[in-house]
Amino acid sequence: MKKVSIHSFSEGFAQNWRSDLLSGFMVFLLALPLSLGIAKASGYPAAMGVLTAMVGGLVTSFFKVAPLTIKGPAAGLITICSGAFLEFGGDQAWPMVTAAVLVAGLLQVLLAWARWGALADFFPASAVHGMLASIGIIIITKQMPVLLGVDPALYKDLPLLGLMGRLPEFLFNSLNLLALIGFASAIIMWVQPVMPFRIFQKVPGPVWVLLWSVPMAYAFDFQNSQPGYALVTIGDFWGEFGFHLNFSLVGQWVFWKYVFMFLFVNTLESLLTVKAIDPRDPYKRKLDYNGDLQGLAVGNMVSASLGGMPMISEVVRSSANVDYGAKTKWSNLFHGLFLLLAMIFLIPLIEWIPNAALASLLVYAGFRLCHPKHFVHVWKLGKDQAFIFGVTIMVTLAEDLLLGVLAGVGVNFLIYKLRGVAWSDFLKASSRLSNHGVHENIQLQGPMVFSNLLLHQKAFGDSVERLRASGGSLTVDFNRCSLVDYSFLDWLERFREESNDFGVEVKVEGLESMKRVSDHPMATCFRS
Repeated sequence: MKKVSIHSFSEGFAQNWRSDLLSGFMVFLLALPLSLGIAKASGYPAAMGVLTAMVGGLVTSFFKVAPLTIKGPAAGLITICSGAFLEFGGDQAWPMVTAAVLVAGLLQVLLAWARWGALADFFPASAVHGMLASIGIIIITKQMPVLLGVDPALYKDLPLLGLMGRLPEFLFNSLNLLALIGFASAIIMWVQPVMPFRIFQKVPGPVWVLLWSVPMAYAFDFQNSQPGYALVTIGDFWGEFGFHLNFSLVGQWVFWKYVFMFLFVNTLESLLTVKAIDPRDPYKRKLDYNGDLQGLAVGNMVSASLGGMPMISEVVRSSANVDYGAKTKWSNLFHGLFLLLAMIFLIPLIEWIPNAALASLLVYAGFRLCHPKHFVHVWKLGKDQAFIFGVTIMVTLAEDLLLGVLAGVGVNFLIYKLRGVAWSDFLKASSRLSNHGVHENIQLQGPMVFSNLLLHQKAFGDSVERLRASGGSLTVDFNRCSLVDYSFLDWLERFREESNDFGVEVKVEGLESMKRVSDHPMATCFRS
């Protein structure tokens, strides 16, 4: 397969415009209902979700972004957005929230300029898993009343734990047409991936939900027979452009709290998505993570300036983009173009979409984030990782996302401190490199934990770069290490797979002589 430059629109277009156009259209069908639902759940007008996805396609594609990722609003940011609307003043908070997103985008530019594209690897993996699982639980909790057709006035001001306590009551009183549409739409989302017929596999689940729910809304005349909260409201989409930002809270801690939460989760989720999609690139292009972060930052700033939402490299749409045959950044641009056309020609049709149907899409997205298999996986890694995971979730649900992640990180430090790791070793990288022609050896010393992983990555990467031409091998020697944690081992496994794609074999020595906290091959290792 002929290599295509990540940044070459001309060559990429000439070779792949048909496959990228088709993929862009299919992703558009997936992105439209998801963007509407995410915006509604976040506190924004529904159209702002589409605007954000539009900017993600039409603006970020002209930067050095990962070629197969789709930029747009994401379910993972719902909890932060809705929290910001609540703490910034409810219905009047929109311009203040967009101001916080704009500042977060400016800080993202600085992160990209400082080449912090590997930031995702600093945080302990179990705390990150706990963060994502807690986001999933929050999304499900907040969207279930919408799926059940409950009047928003009954739960609008309830805290998260209070809302959880009211869900059984809402469920037992859900004998209405909106709940029927919500439940049926949820069943479609769960059943569609396993349906045996090819047509069900080719068309995205959210499209089937629209094909069911919109005719139902029209047949039962929802615009006249149901309450005002039953259907999506777009309103004057084009009149929302030129939205004014409000920086009146910039001198208060609550403003900066959400700036840093937007910055942290936005950057982290995006980088994790890029890392997940990278191995599926058919051209095996070398990615510029900092370039991707820069493009994302500009997209966030443009979106916020127009009244839109924060965006990320979204994993579901990016995975679908690859599955539908995308080859270059043109697919992302095409998906943004189709969204623009939808806002020009399809608003009357979009306003027949029931909110209960959109809620079913978000409940499904939330379930994927907190799927029981994630809990089982972390438990198998050992009690230490399960404890970090659990603390992150509990503190997030009781307080907020930022405190939850900080609690997970703090517990991780405490556990390793109790295992004898000195404070000075948490941010120290001790290694020795030896070169033997087509073979190199990196001997590591001391504890290898999440907090010093970034300090080792350059040496590992430089070795692979030197060995690519000769197709050599790299040996990572852990014989002098006192502890190797799950986060380090998880990164090492991904590094081995990426290096193998470049023709470099990465061998590991010394782990077999260490004890593991569980039988799982990725469990934390230590010397007794």
